[in-house]
Amino acid sequence: MNQNVEEMLRLLDLEPIERNIYRGQNRDIGSGRVFGGQVLSQALVAARRTVETEREAHSLHGYFILPGDLEAPIVYFVDRLRDGGSFSTRRVTAIQHGETIFNLSASFHSPQEGLEHQVDPPEAPSPESLTPELERIRAVADRIPGELRAVLTQDRPIDFRVVDPADLFEPEPSEPRRMTWFRALGALPDSSLVHQAVLAYASDYGLLATVLRPHGLSLRDERIQVASLDHALWFHRSFRADEWLLYVADSPTAAHARGFARGSIFTRNGDLVASVAQEGLTRRSRSVSEVRP
Repeated sequence: MNQNVEEMLRLLDLEPIERNIYRGQNRDIGSGRVFGGQVLSQALVAARRTVETEREAHSLHGYFILPGDLEAPIVYFVDRLRDGGSFSTRRVTAIQHGETIFNLSASFHSPQEGLEHQVDPPEAPSPESLTPELERIRAVADRIPGELRAVLTQDRPIDFRVVDPADLFEPEPSEPRRMTWFRALGALPDSSLVHQAVLAYASDYGLLATVLRPHGLSLRDERIQVASLDHALWFHRSFRADEWLLYVADSPTAAHARGFARGSIFTRNGDLVASVAQEGLTRRSRSVSEVRP
């Protein structure tokens, strides 16, 4: 198995501390704080471990409350709210330094027969025809500040390939739309929880970049402060996160220093397997010193 995929799986394999309490470690992706997708995926794992029947997550709703400290582990407390005939509901609170940094509501459901339909995916070039994002970053490594270069150019567990990539440093204004192929860079275990957790991790990657596209801004532009505020994720069908998935995102609006983005995730065969929605802080700053969370 790919070493970086092994590290990601260890990140998701939470340490049990007590009944309904788990501890997770962190991975630095260069944002200066814990990546939101990491907290989301670890909270999903914590919640699922308390569901004692064969039920899979179908709905996650989370709020990012405080920036996560990369130097401290995260403790996850799970409340078993309900176990019904078909659904189980959990609430997860993520704690660092005695304070809540994230909370999650999650619902799990037993697969059942019912109505079925979906929209068709958009036309997109094959992932094989696109350059991996990591290659694009490494090609301009000399322009990345020295303190960030090693982190931003490090090997990754997930291969992201953007269909219409913006310039990494000086993006031109464009439509608030982004299409990205992604998959784990190695075979994953057959556990559906692993595949859902990896998709949850990836679902937070690039959403707020979609909000910035029409403004010609990047996530590392010092003129703007960007942070995830909340994240919702719905799982519709089974999938494998070690096979190519197409993430189609758009941003219909931004106002009052908040940007909204939504996404649909399709398999290569065109099955709609997940939907995503997120609101993020998009606050202009007059100077770097004035940026506050």
